[in-house]
Amino acid sequence: MDLDYTDEQQAFRQEVRSWLEKHVPSKPLPSFDASREGFEAHRAWERVLAEGRWGMVTWPESYGGRGLDLIQWLIFEEEYYRAGAPLRVNQNGIFLLGPTLMEYGTEEQKARFLTSMASGDEIWAQAWSEPQAGSDLASVRATAVLEGDEYVLKGHKIWSSRAVFADWAFGLFRTDPASQRHKGLSLIFFPLNAPGVRVQAIPQIDGETGFAEIFLDDVRVSAFNRLGGEGEGWNICMATAGFERGLMLRSPARFQVAARKLVELYKAHEAEVEPTVRTAVLQSWMDAEAYALSIYATASRLAAGGHIGAEASTNKIFWSEMDIAMHKAALSILGARAELLRTAPEAGDIGRWLDGYFFSLAGPIYAGSNEIQRNIIAERMLGLPRA
Repeated sequence: MDLDYTDEQQAFRQEVRSWLEKHVPSKPLPSFDASREGFEAHRAWERVLAEGRWGMVTWPESYGGRGLDLIQWLIFEEEYYRAGAPLRVNQNGIFLLGPTLMEYGTEEQKARFLTSMASGDEIWAQAWSEPQAGSDLASVRATAVLEGDEYVLKGHKIWSSRAVFADWAFGLFRTDPASQRHKGLSLIFFPLNAPGVRVQAIPQIDGETGFAEIFLDDVRVSAFNRLGGEGEGWNICMATAGFERGLMLRSPARFQVAARKLVELYKAHEAEVEPTVRTAVLQSWMDAEAYALSIYATASRLAAGGHIGAEASTNKIFWSEMDIAMHKAALSILGARAELLRTAPEAGDIGRWLDGYFFSLAGPIYAGSNEIQRNIIAERMLGLPRA
């Protein structure tokens, strides 16, 4: 892998940096999980990005993108996080469903969904997990029964990201109730304002509503909303999980920027902390750089025609545990001050370490629990027998 950027890539970086300097909001937007106001403020930002064709740079121009490669996407992400730009409220759509739709969708489905996804006109929620099927998605019980040219959806989804304020959701449903486990599952889209859909917010530890339960009672959707063939949902969802765990959900730039802020925090308080903290800070910085190199290698392999496989599970474990370690290091520097700074408007980035720590604790659970990921690594990468 060539670690030197080409002249074209350097010029692209400057173009991105220049645009962001002119357009990134001067003040942080309200949280998109705290209120409809914050959610809509982020939707408006998505539209600003779309106007500059920055919504998803790897997508074809016909769908609102720029037709760029994954290396250029990584460069964009580095500049995006460097500029302190708002978090992407439509990450379930553009980073997870979008690439999957690009691979498995019909031309009609791409035309219908991708442009509105890139523009922020339609924000997506993920509706996979159920009360009895968290990390074990093959146990989903929600059903989709085909009646004419419509599916009738019944069931209960939980831990649905962004579902409180989102417009659409993509979910895994059992279209063949007689089938077991991985067979007979289909991936189906449904509007969250459809008759029979009830969304109930799940308050987080910080009081915000990043998740929701979705109750489906005879919800009718067009068969056009099924992605791929009937019964092919498991394989399609695993492709989506590959993007989620192994490439797009957690951009390396996110952790590189956090690591730099951690180093700055340590330097400001070096005289006050135990010598062992220095080791934790250095490890966090090295891990962030190692993760970035790993993702660049993955992007290069995909650009050469490769695919994301079971190794996505190793990435997921790495970034989720790195995130916790990084925030623990910050809290070991701040101590009890972290709680006081959390509500101090003048604290800026320093005041966000505690909330960041709370969020990081969920990392080993969402996108497939790390225990399940270790089983995948053991069975599919190492060839070990099932216990």
